[in-house]
Amino acid sequence: MTPDIILFHCHDLGRWLPTYGMPSVPAPQIAAFADRSVVFDDAHAAAPLCSPSRGALFTGMPPYRNGIQGLAHDGWRYRAGVSTLPERLESLGYHTALIGLQHENVDPTVLGFAECPGQGFLPRTHQVVDATSAWLSGLAPREERKPIFLTVGVWEVHRPWPRSDYVSADPAEVDVPGFLPDNDDTRADIADFYGAIAQLDAGFATLLDVISSTIGDENTMIVFTTDHGAAFPRAKSTLYEAGTGVALMVRPPTGWQVAPHRVSELVIHQDLLPTLLEIAGDAGPHDAELEGRSILPLIRNTPEEEPAPERMVFTSKTYHDSYDPKRAVRTSDYVYIRNYAEGPSLELPADLEASRTRRGLGDRHLAPRPREELYDRRADPHELHDVAGQDAYADVRNKLAGVLHDRLVAIGDPVETEPIPRAPQRSRHVDDLPGLDLPAR
Repeated sequence: MTPDIILFHCHDLGRWLPTYGMPSVPAPQIAAFADRSVVFDDAHAAAPLCSPSRGALFTGMPPYRNGIQGLAHDGWRYRAGVSTLPERLESLGYHTALIGLQHENVDPTVLGFAECPGQGFLPRTHQVVDATSAWLSGLAPREERKPIFLTVGVWEVHRPWPRSDYVSADPAEVDVPGFLPDNDDTRADIADFYGAIAQLDAGFATLLDVISSTIGDENTMIVFTTDHGAAFPRAKSTLYEAGTGVALMVRPPTGWQVAPHRVSELVIHQDLLPTLLEIAGDAGPHDAELEGRSILPLIRNTPEEEPAPERMVFTSKTYHDSYDPKRAVRTSDYVYIRNYAEGPSLELPADLEASRTRRGLGDRHLAPRPREELYDRRADPHELHDVAGQDAYADVRNKLAGVLHDRLVAIGDPVETEPIPRAPQRSRHVDDLPGLDLPAR
């Protein structure tokens, strides 16, 4: 029987979870979910900011091709003719719904879901879980309805993290990742961040209970992910590991009898679309526009007959608070980043510039950025030491630079030769009601 599919996504979490080596993070329920799931250790978003990352996830296409290269509230939206995951699943017999947050358009009803309870304006975790509980409780028995594809989106753990909303942790007890300075300001900031994660964890646990008590686990797949890296310097809004690296956990239907396991292979959010299409009965071949590949064999833990060629995934940033064009190609061993505009080595978005971590960061990040960067992920997992100028890495640098150039040419991305203009502003006349044919006076 075709399974129900629930895709849960949150904001700005990256891999800040016990499952990914951060034991002090207060997320025991998500960790317990991971223990029953397939955990992807090297999953990445297509972009390090909200709208482009989600646009790629829900279309299987890179941001330049699907159109969303900046934030939805800055005018970015899908190009004409782009098909979304809910639209594709509807054509395969699914009933689709969005509950809670989305960030691909100011109007959630244009994203291809059959229904949007709450109209995308229920952002907070507990609000969203309550609405989801009511919706799931109203479903007909499985044999009397279509399979569902339900997207559940929540605001957490986006900044700010006010203590009026969240219970802060003890700064002395937090994990400080290696890409951040370990000082009082950073620890206080992370302690507040932990408060938001704890609330996310509690809400997700409630959601899991609701799923079990309504539609059940026997024939339900649950996908847990986030849009991109956490809201800290050298993470969110960058193409480094901490910027595009995401939590990705898939709990298959219990009826599949798949043992929990971890996957070390490099994957990207765009892989989810062909994976879910295959589960729904469409194994392809898919449009040439689609960038991902099905990870269903990795979920089922059934090795392919022939080893796949080296995986390379492509990530990008164009607009965030400002024009900051950069592109990258990532392999299991290396990441090559190309910067296409002058600027500081780290362009901090407004929420990071105002953060406590920024207060204790110093100004080294204001030094001019290089034209190209290369990091050896094997020796430098936090991607802190640029080896692009070292002779020992010349062959790797040249190879990956050529691969990235060829990819940009193939998808028509003009960033190498000309600036990409801002998105044209919306007009209310795009969706006007028909005019009235009034009688002459």
